[in-house]
Amino acid sequence: MRNSFLFFALMIPLAFSAQYLLPNEETIFSFNTKNGKTMSLVKDKKNAYIQYRFGSKDHVEMEFPASRTKESWKQFTYNSYHRGGGKQNAGMDLNYLSFSNNNYKYQLFRTYYAEDESLSTGITVTDSKGKETDIKGIYKTIKGCMCNLEDTEVKKEDFGL
Repeated sequence: MRNSFLFFALMIPLAFSAQYLLPNEETIFSFNTKNGKTMSLVKDKKNAYIQYRFGSKDHVEMEFPASRTKESWKQFTYNSYHRGGGKQNAGMDLNYLSFSNNNYKYQLFRTYYAEDESLSTGITVTDSKGKETDIKGIYKTIKGCMCNLEDTEVKKEDFGL
């Protein structure tokens, strides 16, 4: 009886926590934000869809796109740039994924600059008037890599550098 109680007591938090990863999915890229939220970019294991999720540990506040279809891949744009050579060559590694939803543009980013060895991740949200809001991510909580989008059906865009 005591073991049953302990089992159910441990399961309750799992039942009420948000579903950022379904059984048929895998994480492409995720991180926690400085304001206690979670960002998760996931895909179906058979590449049937891709989806962005954002919210608290108890509630997914936003899912994009709303429908999980093959067309979802075309709603995201990925661009990246890599220059090696360390500080002496101003090395950098830049990764961005963007999409638009309800007159807002969302841009996920992960950057590294060798000159000052700075690392950053987060989300930039731009409204229809061009006002930007930065949601800072905690770099050490990153899981996965946007670089895995190179060989997918996500639209690719050239930086032009």
